[in-house]
Amino acid sequence: MSPSDVSGPAKPKTVFDRDAEWDALVAFAGDTRSGPGLGVVSGRLRHGKTYLLKALTAALGGFYFGAQSAAQAESLRRLADELSQYTGTKPSSPWRGWEDAVDALLALGDRRPVPIVIDEFADLVRQSPPLPSVIHSAYRRLRETGPDNRARLVLSGSALPVMHRLFSAASPLHELTDLELTLGPLDYRQAAKLWSIDDPGLALLVHAVVGGTPAYRGYVGERAAGGSDDFDTWVCRTVLNPRTPLFLEAHHLLQEETDHWDRALCHSALAAIASGCSTQGEIAERLGAPLTDAARWLALLRDNGLLHGEPDAFRPNLIRLRITEPLLAFEHAAVWSYRSALEQQDAGEVWQRMRPVFDSAVVGPHFAQICRDWVMNFADPAVFGAHPVTAAHGSLPDPARRAGPDAQAEVVVRGPTDTRPSALLSVGVARWDAVMDLHHLEQLRHLLDLLAAHGEDVTHTRPACYSGVGFTSALRAAEANGHVVLVDLDRLYRGR
Repeated sequence: MSPSDVSGPAKPKTVFDRDAEWDALVAFAGDTRSGPGLGVVSGRLRHGKTYLLKALTAALGGFYFGAQSAAQAESLRRLADELSQYTGTKPSSPWRGWEDAVDALLALGDRRPVPIVIDEFADLVRQSPPLPSVIHSAYRRLRETGPDNRARLVLSGSALPVMHRLFSAASPLHELTDLELTLGPLDYRQAAKLWSIDDPGLALLVHAVVGGTPAYRGYVGERAAGGSDDFDTWVCRTVLNPRTPLFLEAHHLLQEETDHWDRALCHSALAAIASGCSTQGEIAERLGAPLTDAARWLALLRDNGLLHGEPDAFRPNLIRLRITEPLLAFEHAAVWSYRSALEQQDAGEVWQRMRPVFDSAVVGPHFAQICRDWVMNFADPAVFGAHPVTAAHGSLPDPARRAGPDAQAEVVVRGPTDTRPSALLSVGVARWDAVMDLHHLEQLRHLLDLLAAHGEDVTHTRPACYSGVGFTSALRAAEANGHVVLVDLDRLYRGR
């Protein structure tokens, strides 16, 4: 069975964004064709899975069960009690195990399509490892003997490695799955709307701290930044305030996501990345650890969605790592060294000492990532001459510098092609805190010469400058003559 296009209830106004996810869930849950369906919803904590699924079951008259870490017997008792309240009846006899529980849940679909949600499914599997096989057997049996059943079971979880393993190609549940949905954070434009921020500069600063995690908006209540001049005060009264939930949220997030790992090493690895180390070798050297050990910790962080790795745009064998959760980057780059001071001293005074690190180590790299996100999600294809396929950081040794640093480009855009490497559409530099001028354009032209010497076809490659402050009139004139693409904050947040 696969979901068909069906009309359904409108998304509740209390659910922010998530239009595509809501439509997909409603189509799956309301599909009237015979046969039980299985959907999978995964995503990290705080991204709104539970809120969305509760809204779905409320709108469609479905059943929701939130699993907890508990013994199997307790989970079965809780599920039986909640199912009895939902149906208004009691089981004729106590359940002997998950076989009876799964049959009772799927029986809800005997008369009509009905969404049946088991949230934090991974917690149940930890208690009862055979549960996936039990569900598989129940589905096989229903499809042979109960063709009119229209149960729409949704299994949700935030333990990403476990969810990926449970529904991988080798899993017995994989062949049954009709819907796979992953909830990520809101993009930076949606996050600005969530926080009711109209000023692009303020929106980017706030996003560099709390990202696009919907739950964090509720953590601060009405205490959103009131304007650019209020940002410092906002940080001090929320994220740096020991009396608010956000003060220890980065610690709790890592504790929840990393389960039983060595959290001290994970903190150290994140701190190394936040300080500018981006490859496994650099991180291992910073930690004084063998490369094999560092690779293991980093793989665990990547599996849990806390790190993302992508090839360097010019050297594809070089994988660069970045922290995906802005609050973790903010914590490990700016806050980590000042935690004890924040508990004893005035937050405003401590923040003044932290602010230069925040601007350079947090906002600068975050701005570059926002620029890459703009390229992939919002830029008109005409800007670069084709639909971008990738937007990544690129680095290249510069013979003119010899012992100096590599030539860098924060926004390298590649497009579709039949050859390798793919077409080089644009090479750009991103500067959060600098008014960009012709000097930056000359840097890009020098880099294009280096790339041409390495065999890249740069005939149609467009130089681009991304600035959080603005551009000189001379650079604007170069833009008017078609020599460079310029992207400022207003274009990042409102333009194409």
